[in-house]
Formats: sequence, C-alpha cells, structure tokens
Amino acid sequence: MIRYIADWVLPITGPSLRPGRVDVDAGRVVGVGAVDAAMPAGATVVKLGGHVVLPALVNAHTHLELSGLRGRVPPAASMPEWVESLLECRAESGPADAIVIRRAIDEARAFGTGLFGDIGNTLAAVPILAAAHVAARVFREVLAFPDAGAEPVVAAAVEEAQAVATTEWVRVGLAAHAPFSVGRAAFAALDAAILGSFEGPRCIHLAESPEELEFLLTGRGAWRALLERVGRWIPGWVPPACGPVEYLDQVGWLRPDLIAVHGVQLTDPELALLVRRGATLVTCPRSNVWTGVGPPPIERFIRSGVRLALGTDSLASVPDLNLFAELELMRRLAPAVSARRLLASATIRGAEALGFADALGQIAPGSRAALIAVRVPPNVSDVEEYLVGGIVPDQVTWLEDDEPDTSAR
Repeated sequence: MIRYIADWVLPITGPSLRPGRVDVDAGRVVGVGAVDAAMPAGATVVKLGGHVVLPALVNAHTHLELSGLRGRVPPAASMPEWVESLLECRAESGPADAIVIRRAIDEARAFGTGLFGDIGNTLAAVPILAAAHVAARVFREVLAFPDAGAEPVVAAAVEEAQAVATTEWVRVGLAAHAPFSVGRAAFAALDAAILGSFEGPRCIHLAESPEELEFLLTGRGAWRALLERVGRWIPGWVPPACGPVEYLDQVGWLRPDLIAVHGVQLTDPELALLVRRGATLVTCPRSNVWTGVGPPPIERFIRSGVRLALGTDSLASVPDLNLFAELELMRRLAPAVSARRLLASATIRGAEALGFADALGQIAPGSRAALIAVRVPPNVSDVEEYLVGGIVPDQVTWLEDDEPDTSAR
C-alpha cells in the first residue's frame, strides 16, 4: 500500500483536507482522511508537501478526431461561419491521423485529464485511447437531415459501434449531432438502438447558436443557407416550429441518460425542463467564444440546478485541451459561484454523466487511483479558489500507485 500525504487533499465529494492523506492499494483508493490515521504495516509513505491531491479531471466533451485542425479554423463571428471553415479544412486534411490523436491525448493527460467524453464521425480514437491507458466514453455521431435514408445511416453507425473492440475503461455509445441536423426518424432509430444494444449515455449538441433556434422555428436563416451551399438542403422540409429542447422532448430524447452539450442559448424554462428530465449539460466556455456563439451563462446554469459538467471541445476551436483553462474562464464568467461547484463540473459531474462515477471523478474508498497532485504556493489559504485561477502543466504530477512519481515529494 502507498500512503500519499499532502498539504491539501480535495476529495471533491467532501470538504478539503488540510493536511490530508490518500491510501492506495492495487490501483484503488482504500482510504482518505486526516494524516493521523494508523499506518498499515508495510505501507510506503510518499510525502508530497506543498501540493493538493485531487482526482483526475474529466473532459466531458471533445472531438479527438479533429485534433489535426489545431490552429487551422480561425475564430468566427457566428457558428455557421465557423462550421463552413471547419468543413473546408476537414476536406483538405483527410482522415484523422492516429499520431496526432495520441499527441492530443497525451497533452490532455499532462493537464491532468483522466477521463474523456469524445465524439467522432468515426471511432478512430477508440484503440488510441485504449493504448494510452486512459478512460473514455466515445460516441459515434450520426447526422441525418432530415429523414431521407435515416435508417441505413443509423444502422451503419450501430454496426460500427458494435464491431469496435472496447475495454473496461474505453466504452462506446451513440450520439445525434444536433436537433437541426437529425430528423425524427433518425432520433427514433437511434433511441431504439441505444435502449436495445448500448448501456450508458447518449449525447447531442444542443441550443448552441442563435441560428439553430431560428432554423428550428422557421426553417430559414444561416443554417439553411449553409445546407443549400453544401447540397444537403431538402426542399419541402417542415421545421418543428419549436425550440430545440421542446423538440428533443417530443422525440423522447430528454432523459436522465442524455448529455446535452453547450446550451448557450437555453432559456430558464428550458433549463428547468432539463432538470426535471434529469439530463446533464456540458459547457465548453472557450470553444463557445471561439465559434462565435458567445460565452455561456454559467451562473444561470448553476442557479437552475442542472447537473453541469465541463469540456474543452476540439482543438479546432480551442488552443489546447487544458481543463484548468476552462475553469479559469468559468470563474471569470461566474464570480459568484463557489469554486467547489466549478471543480465538481470538471470531475464528478462529468464522471456521473459518462457512467464512471463509481471509479473516477472523486477520491473515495473503492475509486480508481487516478490521482493528480498540483503544486500550490505556500501563501495559498483557499486551495479550491486557487485551482480555478489557472494551472499550467508544470504544476501537475500524476500519482501512480505502483510506481510513485517522486518528483513532487
């Protein structure tokens, strides 16, 4: 057994400990608490000193297959404008590069991330994540606008998801792209597939841009113009004439297993409906600014009571996969929200949504020993507030229960 002792321990689901200990044995946490607990015979003690030990972070939304587009898709004034640039860059870049994806995973791990919620038009990231020894829920995404040919599109996605080799820690699910790019028939086919063949959550981009609202209400606007330019518009399509949350509720997708991403345009009544249905909302603040939809209303999200998780989105819309940078922006956007609530969004809330809460996102007996230590200056009195103020990779050390890293002792 290894006993880690640090100036701070942050279990996430309980109050911070100053100082504190975490006991690890055979890859699992077996104890957490005050440092004066009896020492088990034969235990190795690792004294970390001026560090805070916390669970590995959870990036609840990213697109690893887009990692090769870092720096190639410039910030835009609107989401449709950004997407058009993205489509052009993807057409030029070709298939996802496994080496680039692995570098992105390693970068995220250097920032302290141990669990990913990843979405892809393929499942190319699955074997790479498994080889990197990180945990992930990878969603095979479906676009089917509006309904013509929806069933074979969904069937192909299901077949691909069922055929890919998964592990205990890398699991596969299904996602619908967005309410404006998936029709009722596709939603129904995906729902049947998820309930019949897949254990775990479903995912969708929701209420991200003003143009999405306009398109669903009227069938007009910038999204229709883009569909026409790329040859995907279907004359005669009838919009649902309602908001995206009501539309999802109509098709039976507002459920406790739903992970809804972005939500920048959500109204208070829509947030309340998400809460009643038990869905999780994932916010990606830096990406929202980059893609022109504006900063998310973090304080409104928190006030609503919705289960809020945190993601970076892809390297096509953020400069790096640093969740601590997302936390820093969250703090600036929501100065009245407690640091503990923000940190929960980057840990336990994402783990709950992705189906890993029994093992990741908190430090508790029985949880996986996926632990990081962050170096803390000696004058810090509120370690939770310090962690949402901006952390760089040089401050982060992974704690390995079988081969403890002594660099942080």
